[in-house]
Amino acid sequence: MKTTRAKAHFGSRGRPAESRAAILNAAVLEFARDGVAGARTDAIARSARVNKALLYYYFKDKQALYGAVLDQVFGGLAATVLETLSRDLPPREKLLAYAGAHFDYIASHPLYPRIVQSEMMSANRGSAKHLERIVKQYFRPLFGRLSELIREGVESGEFRPVDPFHFIPSMIAMIVFYFTNIPVMRLMTSTDPLVPERIAQRRAAVLDYLSAALFCRPAVSQGGRK
Repeated sequence: MKTTRAKAHFGSRGRPAESRAAILNAAVLEFARDGVAGARTDAIARSARVNKALLYYYFKDKQALYGAVLDQVFGGLAATVLETLSRDLPPREKLLAYAGAHFDYIASHPLYPRIVQSEMMSANRGSAKHLERIVKQYFRPLFGRLSELIREGVESGEFRPVDPFHFIPSMIAMIVFYFTNIPVMRLMTSTDPLVPERIAQRRAAVLDYLSAALFCRPAVSQGGRK
């Protein structure tokens, strides 16, 4: 006798990977727009096309869901840029490869900076429940690798003698600020800052700025040639 298996429906426990991903993607939109306090799990479930009970099956409460969203934001970034920083490249090439990879990741996920900004503001109010874990798991390893790269470049004479403690936040701000400032840029320029042409121009400007700020000029010989 031939038996047939029931086909799992999207939004059911029969397709956990798809359901969980849909919930996380919907949560990114909700948290980016309304923050943790304003986000509503029923709106997230509706956007993900799952019932609310299934949402709570995967995430016990809104804070657990928010923590998973933060892991998606920072875990994806860490995997991308740490792989770049592991490459066997000279300091100049590696620094630009890192900056380009970081920029491309944010450009592909333009809502992520809003979530990060919201988390930082929560920390200032003393209510960031996830920040300590995020710093330990993602920020410190990245800061350590970038500090090592900058010290290597300074010692080899490729970089100016800068303090990583100050240069790294400035570099990350150069990469990220454009995306956190999108509403203002739209109003100032009456254009869409996220169209591919604008993104490409901004990427080139970031890499050019970092090169000018950090790289030493090649030595000039007595004959005037580099």
